[in-house]
Parts: sequence; structure tokens; C-alpha cells
Amino acid sequence: MLTLYYRPTCPFCRRVLAVVDRMQLQIELKDIEDEVVALELESRGGKRQVPYLVDSAAVIEMYESDAIVAHLQTNYGKPSAVTRPRVHIADNVCISCEG
Repeated sequence: MLTLYYRPTCPFCRRVLAVVDRMQLQIELKDIEDEVVALELESRGGKRQVPYLVDSAAVIEMYESDAIVAHLQTNYGKPSAVTRPRVHIADNVCISCEG
């Protein structure tokens, strides 16, 4: 089971969510704007940093969007050969969802 702790306004979380959507993965989302969820994340990982992925099948928990995207691609699919989706961060700054 995949669980992603995230915050809707976080650009790094949006990047991971775009990859999850493209790969059509089933994932449980936990919004840390809910104080109970934020405390749960803090007790699991030691801080309230997002995104934070819990992969119970692989027995792995991790921070950092780059690491999460790489893990998902390696274990749940292949990187796309098509143009990578872009995520708007601020003003005229975008990043590629997959690198």
C-alpha cells in the first residue's frame, strides 16, 4: 500500500501527485493541513516535511520528491518517453515532474 503525506499548496507534492496520476497508481493521500495527520507524520518521520511516502509493500518510508519519483518509477512502472508534465511553482517557474 502506498501512502503520501502531502500539502495541497506544496509544489514538490504536486510534482509527486502528477507522477502518481500519470502512472495511474492507487495511493492513500494524507493532507498535513489536518493537525491529526501532521502529528502522525511527525511521529513517523520525525518532522512535518512533505512530501513523505510510505510504501508498506517495500517497507520503505522517504522524504524528497526526487527520491519518491525515482522509487515509484523503479518499483511501479517505467519512465515515460513522452514529454514530461510540468508543474507550476511560482510566477514563470516550472519544473518537470520526472526530473
